[in-house]
Amino acid sequence: MRIHAGSLWGVVSLCLTLVAAPALADEVVAPNISSEYQSMRLVKVVDGLTHPWAVAFLPDGRKLISERPNGLVLVDRNGRKTPVQGFPAFHAVNQGGVLDVVLHPRHEDNGWIYVTYSRGDARGTVPALIRARLDGDRLTAVENIFESNTRTQPGRHYGSRLLFLPDGTLLMTIGDRGAHPPRAQDTMDHSGSIVRLNDDGTVPEDNPFVGREGYAPEIYTYGNRNIQGLALHPATGEVWVTEHGPRGGDELNLIEAGNNYGWPVVTLGRDYRTEARFPDAQTRHREDMVDPVFEFLPTLAPSGLAVVDGDHFPRWQGNLLAGGLRAQRILRLVLEDRTVVHAEELLRDRVGRIRDVRQGPDGYLYVLTDASNGALYRIEPAR
Repeated sequence: MRIHAGSLWGVVSLCLTLVAAPALADEVVAPNISSEYQSMRLVKVVDGLTHPWAVAFLPDGRKLISERPNGLVLVDRNGRKTPVQGFPAFHAVNQGGVLDVVLHPRHEDNGWIYVTYSRGDARGTVPALIRARLDGDRLTAVENIFESNTRTQPGRHYGSRLLFLPDGTLLMTIGDRGAHPPRAQDTMDHSGSIVRLNDDGTVPEDNPFVGREGYAPEIYTYGNRNIQGLALHPATGEVWVTEHGPRGGDELNLIEAGNNYGWPVVTLGRDYRTEARFPDAQTRHREDMVDPVFEFLPTLAPSGLAVVDGDHFPRWQGNLLAGGLRAQRILRLVLEDRTVVHAEELLRDRVGRIRDVRQGPDGYLYVLTDASNGALYRIEPAR
């Protein structure tokens, strides 16, 4: 049911329907999955999602899920899905569409929701960012607060993960867009970078390149190919990302302001067609560029990254969980002194292409699968 603003009777009818309807139980699809240190069970929360990209958890227990070709959908506690109205026009071609969604850290006070999407037309698109509020099933007060500064024809490599930092600023990853990889070394081009913004889209005064000639002031890091996993470590304050490389070059990187992460001058990956050195690469290491902390071999095609925190998974405390699309698995990464000392595969080939991995406010882990009939799963300790 779609309720339009001003339709009081529609709102009342919807509420009565939800009260009267029986609860839909989550489906336990695997009651006991063994791993090295933690037995878990896998619960399907909702399915029938069209290429979902990200999930955000609203304070009232509902979930806000982005579907790349369709927009946003609300999922209530009973698993019912309601399309969200009022999203601005977007360009859902190839890898484009509606992408990441996060809540403002003070969402309960200000109601802001942030969503990235591809904006443009057949002549070219840009990754863009809106903030809006949710009134029933409709976005209101929609503001376009940022868009990348270069329109590009290929509809790929949008990056498009969001992360609020403890100081209230917002990181947004932007892929190199796939057309001309050396643009990731162009410090006036947002493509192939992480940008850092205030919550209204303006530029923080302490960004690393503010006031420096030849640099876009929004840029926080550059030389990034296509970051689709982004997470803050709650114990250390470190920002970790997982990044798509060319063949064999998927990376785990530790993000620090002002760094150049090398793409495409430095890469561990190979050319897709020939497996020779990537055509624009000069070397595997350069002193003025930052090496990855870890290279995913075999390829992971990373998307979605979470840090385990809380009491439900004590043996995994502080571990990274990196989702994989092509690999159809999660890698649990154990860190010591900013070094990966152990890796374990989880859920390999169980649920399909993994697009997002997040820890919910309930402390459980949530996984979104990228498919025409995608689903949201919850990982719990085995009972």
